[in-house]
Amino acid sequence: MAVKDRDRFSTATRLKLLGEQTAARVYRSQTKRQARRSRLTGRAALLALVLCSLIVALAYPIRQYVSQRAEISDLERQQSQARQRVEQLRDLKARWQDDSYAEQQIRQRLHYVMPGETGYVVIDPDAAKQSRAELGAADRPWYSNVWDGVDKSDASDQ
Repeated sequence: MAVKDRDRFSTATRLKLLGEQTAARVYRSQTKRQARRSRLTGRAALLALVLCSLIVALAYPIRQYVSQRAEISDLERQQSQARQRVEQLRDLKARWQDDSYAEQQIRQRLHYVMPGETGYVVIDPDAAKQSRAELGAADRPWYSNVWDGVDKSDASDQ
């Protein structure tokens, strides 16, 4: 046992023990650094860079595609409305080809009458009163008419 005790306290043993302890500390600090170190490797960074550049490169064409699709749908809608309008005009043209429809429209719109008939027009009494009121406004000074217009517009807002 004396030899064992002497080995334990020898300088070589102490240095060996000190070296092992130092190596253990260095190993622990390296593992901590590796744990703290980002998991982003060079390959992952390159992949992220490539993906970002693809996104940036494709953003404008995709935006153009979407806007062109919207424009195409608007033009198709306008085209369908134009087709409906053409159909309406064709129907109207076909109606005007009929003599009885043309005669009816001429009588209604132009107040024409056939020979031997008596034409007359019924005037709405309310419309006659409004036209007389408008004639009275011409006799007043212009600033009175402007002020009355302001009053009427203010009354309509309330």
